[in-house]
Amino acid sequence: MSIDIDPLSADAGLTVTDHIENTQFEVYTDRAVDPVATPEQAHYFPVDASVTVETASVEIPRVTIVETRAGDGTLLTRGDSYAMPSDQYHVGIDPAPTKFYLAFESGFSVSTTDRTTRIDLDAPAEVALGFRSLHQVPAGTIETPTDPESLMDAVSLLGSALQTTSPERSFPTLRGHPPLIEAGDELRVPDRIEPPDSGVRIVVPPTYEHLYPIVSLAYYFAADVVPGDAPRIEGDGWSHPLEPDFERRAAEALRQSFHFDCLARTEGFYPVDLHERETTDLDLDWGRLYDLPLAERLGEYLDVPFRRVEPELPQWTLTTDVRPDPENVEMLPFVAGELSVVRSPETVTPVTAGEGGGVGLFRGSGADSAPRSAPLGPDEFVRGGAGTEPVRGGAGTEPVRGADAGVSRGADASTDRSAVPADADFVQPEPVDTVEHAWVGEGVPLDANKATLDAYYRRLEAGQVEQSRISVLVVCNDEQMREEGEVADLYGLRDMVQFDIEVRHDLTRAEMRDVLESDVDFLHYVGHVDHRGMQCTDEYLDLTDEDLDVGISAFLLNACQSYRQGEALVHRGSRGGIVTLSDVANSPATQLGRIIARLMNGGFNLRTALNVAKRELITGYQYIVVGDGGTTICQSQSGTAAVVEVHNGGPPWDFSIKTYPNGPYGVGTLTTPNTGSDTANYYVPSNIDLQNVRESELKTFLNLEVLPVFTESGLVWSDEFD
Repeated sequence: MSIDIDPLSADAGLTVTDHIENTQFEVYTDRAVDPVATPEQAHYFPVDASVTVETASVEIPRVTIVETRAGDGTLLTRGDSYAMPSDQYHVGIDPAPTKFYLAFESGFSVSTTDRTTRIDLDAPAEVALGFRSLHQVPAGTIETPTDPESLMDAVSLLGSALQTTSPERSFPTLRGHPPLIEAGDELRVPDRIEPPDSGVRIVVPPTYEHLYPIVSLAYYFAADVVPGDAPRIEGDGWSHPLEPDFERRAAEALRQSFHFDCLARTEGFYPVDLHERETTDLDLDWGRLYDLPLAERLGEYLDVPFRRVEPELPQWTLTTDVRPDPENVEMLPFVAGELSVVRSPETVTPVTAGEGGGVGLFRGSGADSAPRSAPLGPDEFVRGGAGTEPVRGGAGTEPVRGADAGVSRGADASTDRSAVPADADFVQPEPVDTVEHAWVGEGVPLDANKATLDAYYRRLEAGQVEQSRISVLVVCNDEQMREEGEVADLYGLRDMVQFDIEVRHDLTRAEMRDVLESDVDFLHYVGHVDHRGMQCTDEYLDLTDEDLDVGISAFLLNACQSYRQGEALVHRGSRGGIVTLSDVANSPATQLGRIIARLMNGGFNLRTALNVAKRELITGYQYIVVGDGGTTICQSQSGTAAVVEVHNGGPPWDFSIKTYPNGPYGVGTLTTPNTGSDTANYYVPSNIDLQNVRESELKTFLNLEVLPVFTESGLVWSDEFD
């Protein structure tokens, strides 16, 4: 079973452990309970596990929205404070680390504090508690020839994962993971993969350059993809051109239609107060649009000029560059499942090491105009190979990128090519308008996640783990870097998540092998790396030459030029990690390590965590994510990842909250800021602006969980904000 439900040992209630998503939370009751397995059919929505307990109250240690439905599933009300008379009810609590449902027959009341949500029944009764993992797996694998025209038939089946063609498919839990694709001699489709008849067609020339950028559209629209000369989306009686500027027009169609679905779905099963619906300048009949078949609805969506919609659209989260090569076809379901904007660059700018001048490591920067770091200080050194004296700063030394204090928020910079490994095939992707950027194909991308197929397949692995606690191992293999070893204190700073944290120093080669093969959720490595591999006390461990069965799930290799070693970790069993592309100076590397530690502890995924770190540190651009950038080690307390930005010195305070899709809380998730001044719902991703907020209200909000907070003076944390 993927979900275990066990009585608490020291309190009244239950511990719920989802072994697939590696999440755990506690549910409290008013008395000790002995859970009894219950048929899953006791709940209106599907569940993976269900137990019945006798209790007069159920409490969850987080602020949530409680949704109440009648016995037949009709939505009655939702909110965080209300009472209902005696009857038969199905109740949902959201967000929670799993889908969480209650079924009982009793009157009840809902109440919240600044940290908990509580349901009190009128009298003790039997309550069925149901839990469903937020994990999603493909229904099967499609085999197909990989020439573009044959591949169109496989891409036309991606929409078979959709659980509805209504606007509710904008909820991540109603989309499902697209079926996998792999190369074969002929098209073979498992019987259970059947796409809905959406009536939508996407016409593109039969080339990889035209097929790859529409995979997210094909999935989300459940569209048939057919060959033709003029790229377009069409239904009966309408046609929407995708030229000129094909990739841009495809991205606009995705963003516009998704936005309209989020607005229209408020007419369906979830009639919530949606901020984006209340503030739109578009005068559309959302009720009528909701009731239309998908193809007719999409035709009316796309009839609205994009320039009218663009001002109210949130910044999209992810762009993925997929090189137009047949060997990349297996990545398409994963890219589409993330609803990524997709580009397929025919050519790419190579970056050659060792020629001097700027390497173009930072977007929009040039060797002539980019700011330069100060020379290394007299006590500073880079995390290059040991075995010789560390490279230190001082009079007459050459500047090393990032050797200063490292806090230069928002600036672009370039780096010295002498710091870039000479054997690396670096490429410079075109800039993106999204928050995050991934790269699929040959070459090491600068300022983008190097996504790999093996890492994405591991996302789907649903094997049980032996322990329910989250394990973090900090390895420090250099005495001069012991300060960063103190990041162990930053992991485990969560009330309701159990961590096992270990710090080890000065490991031998054999000991490091054992660490890498162990079942550890996150490895935070501090030390030296060079062309010989990872430095140990006796010799170097080169992961590119070693035959290892890597067990660690995710990692940060905070050392110079650690890309090759991190890439090897992913190829040998890890899901993903953060690595460096060049030499990094010790002080800013320590700062970045501490930022990443707090963000990973807070439930951020690798890609979003590094994006936040880059806002604070120029040296963050010397790092990239390799493997699955969506990897987390635990779940955010709020579900989505959130970053706060304070705009004034208050009080009263003006601040904004940026929310990012994260794990199962993907694009389209509903979120509500727990502030007294704003009770509206927003869809993720969002930028929530709050103005004239009282100081007490801001303090209450920041005390709910530890969040990154950007102020005029830089990054602080919500538990430190003054």
